[in-house]
Amino acid sequence: MMIRESAASMAAALASKEISAVDLANQHYDQITAVDKDVHAFLYLDKEGALAHAAEVDKKRAAGEKLSPLAGVPLALKDVLTQKGIPTTCGSKILEGWRPPYDSTVVTKLKSAGIVILGKTNMDEFAMGSSTENSAFGPTKNPWDLTRIPGGSGGGSSASLAAYEAPLAIGTDTGGSIRQPAAVTGTVGVKPTYGGVSRYGLVAFSSSLDQAGPCARSVLDTALLHQVIAGFDPKDSTSINQNVPDVVAAAKKQDIKGMKIGVVKQLSGNGYQKGVENKFKESLDELVKLGAEIVEVSCPNFEYALAAYYLIAPSECSSNLARFDSIRFGLRVGDDGSKSAEEVMNLTRAAGFGREVKRRIILGTYALSSGYYDAYYGSAQKVRTLIKRDFESAFTKCDVLVSPTAPTTAFKIGEKTNDPLAMYLNDIATIPVNMAGIGGMSLPCGLAEEDNLPVGFQIMSPAMKDDRMYLVGGALEATLNNKWGKPILDFAPNLAASK
Repeated sequence: MMIRESAASMAAALASKEISAVDLANQHYDQITAVDKDVHAFLYLDKEGALAHAAEVDKKRAAGEKLSPLAGVPLALKDVLTQKGIPTTCGSKILEGWRPPYDSTVVTKLKSAGIVILGKTNMDEFAMGSSTENSAFGPTKNPWDLTRIPGGSGGGSSASLAAYEAPLAIGTDTGGSIRQPAAVTGTVGVKPTYGGVSRYGLVAFSSSLDQAGPCARSVLDTALLHQVIAGFDPKDSTSINQNVPDVVAAAKKQDIKGMKIGVVKQLSGNGYQKGVENKFKESLDELVKLGAEIVEVSCPNFEYALAAYYLIAPSECSSNLARFDSIRFGLRVGDDGSKSAEEVMNLTRAAGFGREVKRRIILGTYALSSGYYDAYYGSAQKVRTLIKRDFESAFTKCDVLVSPTAPTTAFKIGEKTNDPLAMYLNDIATIPVNMAGIGGMSLPCGLAEEDNLPVGFQIMSPAMKDDRMYLVGGALEATLNNKWGKPILDFAPNLAASK
């Protein structure tokens, strides 16, 4: 069984024909059958399509065709990216029955690289949440402790990695939805520079913040996937027409001597779990041993980031989600011939949208309304500019910035569902990255002493300098794995079915 190997190791075994892509996919489907009834990482499995694609990869390899480095490696896809003919729900009842007529650019690139898409993963409805409890199809469980959340909104993708159901996954990150799930599941997740990966076919929540990105169990695997999905796309007006940095070479280098690493003063301290702080500080010590210089930097406007985010993101979501009108696609309620189009629309939205989505639509509509636009949305955009300037100033003093990824380890399912503000605070360290459009990575840095659950270490890099976070992340991961004697997921107690 290869399911516990890295994606890089799987790729090498496939290239040397030690295993076929079909056999590798079937091993992962066997694991999904064994554990997903408990984890609930997947919403839809495309076994027939995946095995057909895997067989095609095997045929090309047998014929001696030159293939992508990851050809034949399986992947789990967050259910917010369109895949032609495959149900795409965004975790919402309102998209029930919708099968997109086109592939997103990310999916097009995955298919071109020969990556085998196993299925679509669970998520908070329309990517709104930090726990995957807002999914209309039930919560995903954290493989470390099935009573706890796997993070959100991309908890299905991160849980699939931690449960060895897939070696690679795609997530999306609007305010931390790749990095926070990575932190609480002991996996690696990267939010690339905004515009570095195409948003074409990514169902929009907040268009100026949403960004698709790679998820895996190691920094190198994440870099290999990043290299596949990144690059300019003329179909996306926000796509950056620049060469993608060599993130794979950076992940392999593991030499950070002389680098200046900035600790953001505002992203630690009060509100952070003691075990999270301790593991973060221990990781800083390891970076010093590797030859890096640690400097403290102040980003004073970060304290306003959460408030500004919860004006900008709901405002954009109230606009984007207006397209779900019961007429063009998805759910339609009450259409018995006796009601007007407006009545059907109202009934459909009432039945199709969940509580958190409705909350954010109402918040955003209010913030954009006449007489309040400048006071709320306009002011929040000004704060966003100040946050961007804080980052620009900080990056004149250091190469990357670091912080804990999330203020706590994984909390219990149901613990924060009735307290929206407590839930929103889970993204307090990740939101500034989205507001500025820069790159951010989370990788595991140990287990908190209070609960023996994973802690995430966040690395932030300047726009289109994503290679820097892979350089630091690869070096830190290598030294920590050497210190622990094995990867962090080998410490997880609830993965017996995968061993």
